[in-house]
Amino acid sequence: MFNLGAMRFDHVITEALEPMTGEDIRAIRERAHMSQAVFAHYLNLTAGYVSQPKRGEKHPTGAVLALLDVIRRKGIEVVL
Repeated sequence: MFNLGAMRFDHVITEALEPMTGEDIRAIRERAHMSQAVFAHYLNLTAGYVSQPKRGEKHPTGAVLALLDVIRRKGIEVVL
């Protein structure tokens, strides 16, 4: 079943967030003192996904963008 309420909620939340570049993500990861593979593991992503923004191939959206924003503001400890 398609849940329009959840879709609208996700859109409202991520629309208010600033986009993140690969450089932003690298800075967050380096502040956490983690390799791409370890950082990806804690975010439940692949290492390839974490490296794609660095190459300009992908820009985080939705839940990933929201999680990265929380980590940027509060630190990696929120997911450990």
